[in-house]
Formats: sequence, structure tokens, C-alpha cells
Amino acid sequence: MKLYPVKAVLFCLLIIGLCARAETVTNTETGELPVDEIRAFAEVFAKIKKDYVEDVEDSVLLEYAIRGMLEGLDPHSSYLDEEAYLDLQEGTTGEFGGLGIEVGMEDGFIKVISPIDDTPAQKAGLQAGDLIIRLDDTPVKGMSLNDAVARMRGEPGTDITLTIIRDGAEKPLKVTITRDVIKVKSVRTQVLEPGFGYLRISHFQSRTAEDARAALQELKQDNDGRLEGLILDLRNNPGGILSAAVGVSDLFLDKGLIVYTEGRIDDSRLRFNAKPADLLDNAPVVVLVNAGSASASEIVAGALQDHKRAIIMGQKTFGKGSVQTVLPVSNAAALKLTTARYFTPSGRSIQVSGIEPDVALVRVKVESLEDEEQSFITEENLSRHLDNNAEDEHQDGDGDEDEEAAETEQETTALLTEDYALQQALNVLKSLQILGSE
Repeated sequence: MKLYPVKAVLFCLLIIGLCARAETVTNTETGELPVDEIRAFAEVFAKIKKDYVEDVEDSVLLEYAIRGMLEGLDPHSSYLDEEAYLDLQEGTTGEFGGLGIEVGMEDGFIKVISPIDDTPAQKAGLQAGDLIIRLDDTPVKGMSLNDAVARMRGEPGTDITLTIIRDGAEKPLKVTITRDVIKVKSVRTQVLEPGFGYLRISHFQSRTAEDARAALQELKQDNDGRLEGLILDLRNNPGGILSAAVGVSDLFLDKGLIVYTEGRIDDSRLRFNAKPADLLDNAPVVVLVNAGSASASEIVAGALQDHKRAIIMGQKTFGKGSVQTVLPVSNAAALKLTTARYFTPSGRSIQVSGIEPDVALVRVKVESLEDEEQSFITEENLSRHLDNNAEDEHQDGDGDEDEEAAETEQETTALLTEDYALQQALNVLKSLQILGSE
């Protein structure tokens, strides 16, 4: 006969009683109770309490059990203790400490979904798709996502070295990043050319839709009250708040369904529709996306694509089409639980499939030809070559204008060199504007 500590036996009987009571409420369809599984749980709990090398508090074991239940469901469900819950709340309001990366789990490693704009992670060169295998000298394998995130956070000014695996790299890369207070400004704009605007959204936070509306109004004022076209840049945007994605989509639509969700409970079945009016008066829109565009970004891209309101350009998106609901529990903790799936207006599931762009762009690196040009020998390279004195003799006094024109040309060249996708999007936008005006 097996003998267990009285406290453990009483506790396990309590667990069985509570689970049975819950099952009679939640499993009315089958009328069956998972008695064997509950008994196995109680037995494991008792063995740990009796035989583990060190004494473990009941509350700690229960927390481990809860974490295990959630982390076994999918990569996005998790248990948030008090500290993690506060961190999540800080992240949705736009200010928190750390490196500035959105991460998930893949095969036991930490996967970079995307670096956030103007953060230490982006400046250090981290890319969407990087797999983090070590944090300083500690292997990531075996860590929970929450534990890994906690290790990456720290005092501003302190360093952490990430060992990463990157597609195309022959060996793991080591990147040292200095922690900082991350203040995410989710919206920024720029006039690319007269009449053509650029709206970058790096994250979907509580104020993103409101800030995007104000930014677009300012862009319109800077262009005589109307934009001829807009590039909406959602590359490396890991998502955020659903309501923000709905609000941003609504800026470009007059009517119609934006997104709907389907789940098992009534509260998870929602539909969101656009309200008048289109802030750009139907001016053409090109949306830039890539593999780092996830969740809320995919909602916006999918809605505008289904309504044929924008051309989606870039690479296939991340494919996170699940809805996480934060459910507060006792002790100031919370559950982040996947409760539904997103669907675009036409009924496409975003989960795994992602959003396929209308215009695909392969990942390219545009480099200057200066180095190649320097390999050729020209007259200038020959010793004792004649100077071109004619240049000095025929100056016409327009030096300032020439200098301004040269600066403009340099800026255009820099744009092409630094952001090939953006330049191609601008070309497509101009074509759409020309076709629309005919």
C-alpha cells in the first residue's frame, strides 16, 4: 500500500473534487469526467511532494502546472505572473524596458518575429526570422518564453549578448546589445514627393489609429489638402491591439467588413465593420509587408486587399491569425489565452497561411556601383593627364541651383540604395495614380 503525506493526499482529493465539479459544468456534451487523468495528476503531484530532492511549495507546483497547461496549447498562450502582466500592459501603451524585439517560440528556441523601429535590437541588426539560441552564456533550450523575455529585460545601459542562427549564415552570429528604455512611437510620416506620402506603423498600440488619423491629416495639409497616393509601411510590424488594426483599416474604407473572429464561446465571435468616410478620398494606396508583418498588420493588409482598396506588395506575411484574450486571475496574475481565429472579409483564415502579396518582391540588397567603377582605368587614372580647364572657363553662375539639384539627386539615390522595396512601391503608386486620372 502506497503511503503519501497527509497534506498531499488532502490536496489531491481537493483537486479531484474541484475538477469533477468544473467538469459537470463544462463537459455537459459528453457527460464524461476525465477521472483517470485527474488521478494521474494527483499521483504525480504527490510523488513530487514526497520524493523530489528538495521541498517544493504547493503554490509553486501549481503555478508550474498552470504554465505547462498553457504553453502546451500553442506558442501564444501563456501564464503571466504579476511582473509579466505589468510588462504586457506597458507594451500596449508604448513604453517599456528591454531590447525592442517581438519574439515567439519555435522548436524550443526564441524566434524574432520582428525588431521594433528605432530600438537597440534594430540598430544592432536583428532581423525577422532570427533564432536566438543563447542569452549570454545560457542556452535558450528548455526556457519558457516568459523566462527568456525576463532575461532579455534589464537595467538600461547594461549589455546582453545574443547568439543567433540566421538563414544564409554559415555559423551562429553573436550580437551584443545595450538595453534601453523602449519608447515606441508607432506612427511616423514623410512626404516622398509632392502629393505622395509615406505612413509607417511599427506597432499597433492603444493610440495608433488616432495617431495615424492625425498624421494623415497633417500629410494632406502639407500637400494642398489632398494626397495623390500613399505608401502604408507595415514591414516588421508584429501586431498589437485588435481595435487599433480595425481603426487603421477604417481610415481607408467607406463601408464593409474589416475582420471577423470565430471561437468556441459567444464572446469570441465578433465582426468589425468600417464607417464612413475614406480619409484619402479613394486615392491609391500601396501596403508594404514582409515576413515580419504579423497579427494586426495582417488584419489591415487582408482587409484592404479583399476590398481591393490597396495593392499589397512585398513578401508573404508571418501568418499569426489567432486571437489572444488576457484574462486576469487571482494574485494580480493573468492568462493570455488563444480564444479565436481571425478571418479576412472574404473568409480567408490568416493563421499559418498569412497574406500573399499582390506584387511579390524578393529580398535584395542594392549596393552602390562606386567600388565597381573604381576598378576600371580611365584617363583620370593616367599619370600626367591633362586637366579639364574648360570646366572653369564655362561656369554660368548657377552654382547654387546645381548644388541643390545634386543634393536632391543624392537623396533619391540614397532612398533607392537604402530601401529598394519603398522605391518600387513609389513607382507602383505613381502608376496607379496615372491610371486613375485617365
